[in-house]
Amino acid sequence: MGALLLASALSACGSNNGKETESSSSLGGSESASAALDAATSPVTLKFWSALDPSTDQGKAIQQKVKEFDDSHDNINVDLQVLSYDVMHDKLIAAINAGDAPDLSWGLSEWFGEFNKLEALADLTDSFNAWSDKDKIYPNVVEALTVDGKLKALPNYLGIRALLYHENILEEAGLSAPPKTWDELLNNAQLVKDKTGKEIFGIAGAGVRSPQELIMYLAQNGVSLAEKQADGKYKNTWQDNQDQLAKASEVFQFYQDLLDKGAIKPDAKTWGWEEEDQNFVLGQYAMVVDGTWIEGRASENPEGMKDVKIAPPIYKGSPATFMEIAPLFVYKSKHPQEAFEFASFLMGADYQKAVNPSAAPRTDVVDGGWGKDFMALASQGVVFPPVSLGGITQAMEDSLARVMLKKEKPEDVAKQLSAAINDSLKNSGELSGS
Repeated sequence: MGALLLASALSACGSNNGKETESSSSLGGSESASAALDAATSPVTLKFWSALDPSTDQGKAIQQKVKEFDDSHDNINVDLQVLSYDVMHDKLIAAINAGDAPDLSWGLSEWFGEFNKLEALADLTDSFNAWSDKDKIYPNVVEALTVDGKLKALPNYLGIRALLYHENILEEAGLSAPPKTWDELLNNAQLVKDKTGKEIFGIAGAGVRSPQELIMYLAQNGVSLAEKQADGKYKNTWQDNQDQLAKASEVFQFYQDLLDKGAIKPDAKTWGWEEEDQNFVLGQYAMVVDGTWIEGRASENPEGMKDVKIAPPIYKGSPATFMEIAPLFVYKSKHPQEAFEFASFLMGADYQKAVNPSAAPRTDVVDGGWGKDFMALASQGVVFPPVSLGGITQAMEDSLARVMLKKEKPEDVAKQLSAAINDSLKNSGELSGS
């Protein structure tokens, strides 16, 4: 989803719409009283940072909807600024540290724990509970954004992952349906290669998406990255529990097996999301776990994408999929009431239908079309723990390089990742017992 939303331009699309303010440093008497009254009744300006792509239909729809809100609210001006996600993260950190954060911003799920630890996010619990549409948001999404009983962010959109497959490739190999388990996938790898000349599967072995895929496979085998302990902090417990260590090792063995049995292309071990997506769209391999945004890339290969179907992801012990909750961050604004009013508009049915028809966080928007089968998997969704993730996701990427590029033993890689996760938690002050 991030690929469709990146934008390098910085722009603004809020206007006064005839709403005027008055200020003076030399007013006195009745003029001072008048100025005070004007200040009390003048509209507030909400700074809103977004990573929309203004060249896309979605980006244009977002700008139009924000303008509609701005035009219809005499008490609020929305100052919409567009930044790429890479630029936005660093600017937000700087703004937070300077005490000058915007009122609202988009963000990535990996930022949630970091921003919460910085104590930059508003407690939205009471405002959300008073919102008439609160029951329309998926309950597990609300739970994932709640820390210590406080709702600390809102959902902007959902990037639920499903198994996408080229029906024609599988049929050419004699398969009437996609595999459901890891073992079925591996057992059919050579068959698909022999019959079609193509690999059965694709992964992102590197880059920002690789940890998202890894956490899904860990969850399918009953393993989590870090668990909350009695002191309210977190710890990776694999090395304290031999059963957990064995299950984590099985996940890394699966990655090695994908390579060794020819289930993925040899260079998939270094693919990022760009190669993973593009090669599937072009029909270079049969199946991938991916998001709804693939539909938007059908123009690259319209004929080849006609046969794409959707199924639940393959799994090991139990069904699970990665659920990317792209957060809408509401900071500790000077205008909390107006900030939540605008935030609730962005979560409203009208906005979500126009902007996220296949990826809305509401239960009443995606009821058909491409997104329906994705949203059916919402209850299987797993998310990152609400901790600072920079060091953890980098360690996850490194673990995949060790197991696929260096061919290290899966158990050794699992132990190394466990230690690296706890080191990262210690460095951020979030390790239990530290």
